Amino acid sequence: MASNAQDTLPLPAFDRALELRELLAGINTERLAAALRQLLGAPFALCAVNGECLVGEALDTAICRVPLRAELETVGYLLVQQEDDAPAAATLIELLLQGAARYQMASTLHLHAVNDDYARLQAQHSALLESEARYKELAATLEQRVAEQLRTIEHTRLQLYQAEKMAAVGQLAAGVAHEINNPIGFINSNLVTAQSYVSDLAEVVECIAQGAAAADISAVMQRKDLVFVLNDFQKLLTESSSGAQRIAAIVRNLKGFANIDGSDEEVADLNGIVRGVCNIVLREITRHAGLQLQLADGLPATRCRPAHLGQALLNMLLNAGKAITGQGTITVTTALDDGRLRLQIADSGVGISAEVLPRIFDPFFTTADVGSGTGLGLTVSRDIITAHGGDITVHSTPGQGTVFTILLPVRD
Repeated sequence: MASNAQDTLPLPAFDRALELRELLAGINTERLAAALRQLLGAPFALCAVNGECLVGEALDTAICRVPLRAELETVGYLLVQQEDDAPAAATLIELLLQGAARYQMASTLHLHAVNDDYARLQAQHSALLESEARYKELAATLEQRVAEQLRTIEHTRLQLYQAEKMAAVGQLAAGVAHEINNPIGFINSNLVTAQSYVSDLAEVVECIAQGAAAADISAVMQRKDLVFVLNDFQKLLTESSSGAQRIAAIVRNLKGFANIDGSDEEVADLNGIVRGVCNIVLREITRHAGLQLQLADGLPATRCRPAHLGQALLNMLLNAGKAITGQGTITVTTALDDGRLRLQIADSGVGISAEVLPRIFDPFFTTADVGSGTGLGLTVSRDIITAHGGDITVHSTPGQGTVFTILLPVRD
């Protein structure tokens, strides 16, 4: 801390007797000399105690020599050629000297106070500068720590979202595997049949290559039922191609959902996102619920992160499926609502009670049994919708079902 200004600025030495020269410094000596000439009517001199003439004219001889006192101390003499008005003149000079002394004392005190205040202000200014520097350093440190914490939070959030996504993928794994296994099964069966057809065709080709008679070739073709083989071969290829396309579509939808190739924004069709997710989740939720799509035609495309929106929709569809205990229906609707894209997911499940409803978007909140979920599904969905500049609301009636409504801006 800066030292007090009184410790560094000494008080003026008011106990020191002032000399006549110092006292006269505060008086207009020309006017004083003119006044004394008019009063005395004779030559005069104001001399210091050492005899030095300070005002008037030096006198070799003087009829009258009157001492001049200031604060009871003799500071000089008034020398005059006649003594009639000398005492009155000396009194006048002493009064002037007294006023000058007090003025000098007051001005000295004022100057000291000003210097003292300035020194205090300088000390306070220095202290403020040091404090400001400390606060700036602290603010910079805090800003850096906050930035680091935000990065950590963002990293953790992304990890949690990824964990939720992987949990959803894990939940769908059996259904997806079944959807892929079915076309693989009949493709494999078709390949076995096609292999036998190739053997039959090879036998006919061999007969022709050996130059067999037309009757023998015809007999082989009839025995192998070559007309049926050729027709059925075409059907096998068509079915196998359809199965391969089905597998490719499943992988494409799953790849888009899992965001393997990144999550950059792109212009996408909301209906396409809905269809892709429904293809992935279809087998999982149609075990005990019918899935109905009511998708509006001609919806404008919007700039978004399709994989993220797909994850949000998937989470809500899985929740809707869990809400249906017996047989029910899940309806997904899209529309254009006052310039915004509207997506609704409605289920005929058990509904959500008024006590639970305000908490459904809270992280890790779940009404499911332990180990049945992370409790992040709806939280992730809400955050994704919010990040897209959208809104999500929910209306639920216990015993009748729940409706989630999502509104998204149309972005070019």
